[in-house]
Amino acid sequence: MATVSNIEWTEMTWNPVTGCSKVSAGCKHCYAETMAKRLKAMGVYRYRNGFKVTLQPDLIDAPLRWRQPRIVFVNSMSDLFHEDVPLEYIQRVFETMDRCPQHTFQILTKRSERLRAVSSKLPWPANVWMGVSVEDQRVLHRISDLAQVPVAVRFLSCEPLIGPLDDLLLDGIHWVIVGGESGPGARPMKREWVTSIHRQCRTARIPFFFKQWGGVRKDLTGRELYGRTYDGMPPIIIPATDISQREFVTA
Repeated sequence: MATVSNIEWTEMTWNPVTGCSKVSAGCKHCYAETMAKRLKAMGVYRYRNGFKVTLQPDLIDAPLRWRQPRIVFVNSMSDLFHEDVPLEYIQRVFETMDRCPQHTFQILTKRSERLRAVSSKLPWPANVWMGVSVEDQRVLHRISDLAQVPVAVRFLSCEPLIGPLDDLLLDGIHWVIVGGESGPGARPMKREWVTSIHRQCRTARIPFFFKQWGGVRKDLTGRELYGRTYDGMPPIIIPATDISQREFVTA
């Protein structure tokens, strides 16, 4: 099952795995956990286990049936590199992505150690983007792990940004997303944390995407910085046989 996404930097979500567990401070107010519990209470079968890691093998082949090129966030409701997801299952997900060059797949993990450990056992086609969450300085090691993955596009998701990141290692990084935490109990994000990352990206000439200021009501705080929105993304590679036309901001 694919779902049209409200996440500003993607178009669709695809969840061949659901459920996760907390590994760092950025997980404290996990939106996916809240949503999974709500869906379980509504009787949605895929969330019968709540937020416990659950494989959804009938969804692995879903992208093969999508004809129109899409930007797809893989496992918005889980972490593909969770320790409870077998390597063989991860390989099946990657095989599907490899067979769908018309789509762009965005994968995001907080489990960079496992990502690094298994990366040599996975295909890395040009349409797969691999990212790690970097919410504060305590998890900077995730960037070093990502640097060892042989993927065409590496990105950082600094969301929820809960501390300063003034010395990001941006060599080999192709995209940076920044966003504040939202919803009940949201931890505040300081403006200087955002402007520092923006400055580092501008110096390194890396596309910068500012997702939101966050807060209890993110619709009220918006997503403007310096009086404008920042929607930078890496170029989307579409096979020459595809006649679809799309425009994307790359700076």
